[in-house]
Amino acid sequence: MIFHGTEVRQRALTMLRGGARNADVARDLNIPLGTVGYWKHMDRAKRGECPGRSVPVCPRCDGCELDPSAYAYLLGLYLGDGHIVHNCAMRVPSLSISCTNTWPGLIDACVDAMQSVIPGNRATTVQRKGCKEIKISFKHLPCLFPQHGPGRKHERRIALETWQQEIVDAYPWEFIRGLVHSDGCRITNWTEKVIGGERKRYEYPRYFFTNKSDDIRKLFGDTLTRVGVEWRTTARGADPYNISVARKASVALMDAHVGPKH
Repeated sequence: MIFHGTEVRQRALTMLRGGARNADVARDLNIPLGTVGYWKHMDRAKRGECPGRSVPVCPRCDGCELDPSAYAYLLGLYLGDGHIVHNCAMRVPSLSISCTNTWPGLIDACVDAMQSVIPGNRATTVQRKGCKEIKISFKHLPCLFPQHGPGRKHERRIALETWQQEIVDAYPWEFIRGLVHSDGCRITNWTEKVIGGERKRYEYPRYFFTNKSDDIRKLFGDTLTRVGVEWRTTARGADPYNISVARKASVALMDAHVGPKH
């Protein structure tokens, strides 16, 4: 039997924690593949990362603590651009939210919110075409997001349960920020005005939120009203898919609590 020193083992663990494959570590350090796999397993077990170990309990089923601020933000992201995947091939359901590569700050905020709401699990990112898919798995995701169901969100009723509404009422700006970060934007509009006989270009900032679901738009609008933001519905073609915030005071309020994506 060949014994490998502590230094070699630590080098292997450093490579593994950095994302290196077992086979690459075994080849680079001239260590049997089985030894590398055993070291990796023992290291993950020591840190509580083995599958089936240190499984977080459910705030709804078991009454454990839930980070309400992070949840309000994550709920907004989920309602806007998230979905839960749960089929026969998957033992544990997975929450998936897609974020464009243009806004790395949004990606970091999504990861932080996921891991704050489900602290025992680790969020992962998968590069897709033009965006990153951010995922986290948890057996009790349907408990945390009871809006999950068959079909598209805009084709079925979406309503918050009492406990969710209480969180949104307590953390309205986090909920608004999540919805804007998923299906909203801050843009600069422009128009032309004749001032003193001279035509001048006038620019002004504006927030838009676009979603096909009447229920989700209503949740967004009701929450805006609750925090004192004036808004109106605008049509996209014949469909009233957009909510617009354009009044100067309301845009300033949104800038103070939401701001542009980054």
